[in-house]
Amino acid sequence: MLRERVSPDISEFFRYLASHAEADSGLPSLSELGRELGVSLASLREQLEVARALGMVEVRPRTGTRRLTYSFTPAIRQSLGYALALNNDYFRKFAEMRNHLEAAYWYEAVALLTDEDKQELQSILARALEKIRGTPVQVPHEEHRKLHLHIFSRLDNPFVTGVFEAYWEAYEAVGLNVFAGGYEYLQEVWEYHQQMVDSICSNQFQVGYEALVKHTDLLYHRP
Repeated sequence: MLRERVSPDISEFFRYLASHAEADSGLPSLSELGRELGVSLASLREQLEVARALGMVEVRPRTGTRRLTYSFTPAIRQSLGYALALNNDYFRKFAEMRNHLEAAYWYEAVALLTDEDKQELQSILARALEKIRGTPVQVPHEEHRKLHLHIFSRLDNPFVTGVFEAYWEAYEAVGLNVFAGGYEYLQEVWEYHQQMVDSICSNQFQVGYEALVKHTDLLYHRP
């Protein structure tokens, strides 16, 4: 079986999840699984904890354990969180990779967006500009995150979207969501976002691509 050939080193519990359990389906008790898999209860508990940390399963007191739809984000979250605990400079390296991925997938992603998606991007942009122009000025961090994630939301690639989702969690973890850099910097960032959204809505994707590349470079020159 192909699944078994390409993943020979996964644990018994991981193999069971991949081969027998449907997404969002409940799992047998640990004692039942232990007998079926020939694994001790202690070992199975360890494997279950790893699966939970990686977002493969959800464990609730009354409803038991169920397999979740696959997401790459939890695995990155764990590893990246450890890297940032070692040294915050790892964020810059991770951000560089994320920026290259956004640029690489820009044309594919924006071509998949629907009219409803474009309206949502305009709404996000409007909320962000309202915060920037208000008194007092507010940092539209939530809008910043939503705008980028929504642009790439139609990609059918959990590994790419996992990197993008983990990036924004790390962005907050290192404190980049707070007001720093001054009002002019904030305005410049959102002028690029305006260009990106306008280009998407008018199907001038090259213009949006150039704005994306220029705006991601701003982070490295943030006052």
